[in-house]
Amino acid sequence: MARRLRNPRPTDQPEAPPWDVRAMNLAAALLFAVAALVFAGLLLTWLLRLPHFNLSAIELRGDFTRNSAATIRANAAPRLAGNLFSIDLAQTQAAFEAVPWVRRASVQRVWPDRLSVTLEEHRPAAWWQAGEGQDNRGQDKLVNVQGEVFEANPGDVEDEGLPVLRGPEGSAAEVLAMQRRLLPVFAALDTRIDRLRLSARGSWRVLLDSGAEVELGRGSEDEVVARVQVFGSTLPRLIARYERPLEYADLRHADGYALRLKGVGTVVPALMKK
Repeated sequence: MARRLRNPRPTDQPEAPPWDVRAMNLAAALLFAVAALVFAGLLLTWLLRLPHFNLSAIELRGDFTRNSAATIRANAAPRLAGNLFSIDLAQTQAAFEAVPWVRRASVQRVWPDRLSVTLEEHRPAAWWQAGEGQDNRGQDKLVNVQGEVFEANPGDVEDEGLPVLRGPEGSAAEVLAMQRRLLPVFAALDTRIDRLRLSARGSWRVLLDSGAEVELGRGSEDEVVARVQVFGSTLPRLIARYERPLEYADLRHADGYALRLKGVGTVVPALMKK
């Protein structure tokens, strides 16, 4: 009877390459990967520098009336560098926000060779003067409707009726908020605020367009407004009684206010309440 012979099974496993061979293979793979990355980077850099991606236009959007589009581009363009991909958007935004009257700029890339810039202009609410000293309209600082101080050419301000606000450095928003709350109270007296000042000690003073001066004193915004409301509700009766316009009022008294009417040399202690 014939017997089938089987191939003998190998008894030994193949030997692993020596460690130095493995190290050389790994090093070669790493070098190849690095070379591929470098080549890809160089290729990408070359592609991004092609003239096809050079900026050909800057689109301006938004409501801007203080500057023309040409003026805005002329002011910002010298500060821009790079093409569509290499340009720094943060620096580009800063370049547009440095243009006079521009409050905020939003910059976007538009394929393949344009920038889209949306602009927001400052809307002036008042002239601003920081610190103490004489009031002076020949300045170049304004406070916008958001309570932010910005610089502008006085000749660009068409509204000659803007009030002058004064206060310590950094208090523009607070002074503007007070002016807004006092505005309707004095408007009911057929007058408006020409100047409003907050002293370093926290005391308020108003100069009206009639030339009358009103000391409002210190306190919280609500306390000051409440005193002015009492003053505004009783002043018309006093003016009607003496038939004289207001020259000066002092609301710093605890139980009322004192005033001086034009042409009347006495100080009338108007301890009157509603």
